Amino acid sequence: MRSFYIIANSEKDENLKLSHEIADYLRSRGMCCTVREKEEEGAGSHERLKEAEVEGILVLGGDGTLLRAARELAGLKIPFLGINLGHLGYLAEIEEQNVKTALDRLIADEYTVEERMMLSGSVWVNGKELGHDVALNDIVLNRQGNLKVVDYDIYVNGEYLYSSTADGIIVSTPTGSTGYSLSAGGPIVSPEASILVLTPICSHTLNSRSIVFSGEECIRIRIGEGRHGGVDESCVTFDGDSCFQMKSGDYVEIRKAAEVTRIIKINQVSFLEVLREKLSRS
Repeated sequence: MRSFYIIANSEKDENLKLSHEIADYLRSRGMCCTVREKEEEGAGSHERLKEAEVEGILVLGGDGTLLRAARELAGLKIPFLGINLGHLGYLAEIEEQNVKTALDRLIADEYTVEERMMLSGSVWVNGKELGHDVALNDIVLNRQGNLKVVDYDIYVNGEYLYSSTADGIIVSTPTGSTGYSLSAGGPIVSPEASILVLTPICSHTLNSRSIVFSGEECIRIRIGEGRHGGVDESCVTFDGDSCFQMKSGDYVEIRKAAEVTRIIKINQVSFLEVLREKLSRS
């Protein structure tokens, strides 16, 4: 690997000090490296990557920074290496004190790349498609407005499954199974799997549990009618970021995305070992 692009969380890497130190180190070894400056943050800031010959993207921050970058760059097929500047990282494998060792491994091509499935979601409001986005971790519907539960009607491949009265619904990838889905009582899934996990949030239905679906299924979640014929409101978010407002009768369709996120693995550490370490620190 010879050409790099650095994306950093400017709140965790103050003045992008570490980013520029990494860039200087790579250049001193004869590599090419570009740092995304703070003023370049935002939608469309990575357009030049489509034309550049970047081989690897270094993401400094935490899992949230990597999730955002994965969504912004979905489809480019450039692998990511996460450098953890936060407290708990499942995706950000490298700690700050081990950065130079990791860079040397990249330069020597001593690494592997894992492909992680993503979700694709289409939001339909008033019978028209309002928007579309992708997610690496999860797509989440949460109640809006007054503090009351919402009825969510769930369909799989067009067939009605059941209705869940809950604060919300999470549909996660295996990668996202250790995030919000886990907090809501969902299962932990090996990241190499190709499945969708549906988990209600604070369900008021006693027999409501997480359900695991094949990666080939299409899940439709419709906002049900409010109490006494009223209108309920909900918001659907993609990896906790982009948000679309919905109301009774609107729905979101979720399926496996055509895009994947490619994650660079420096350390030959098993998923179980990482999980054991992170759970002991949480």
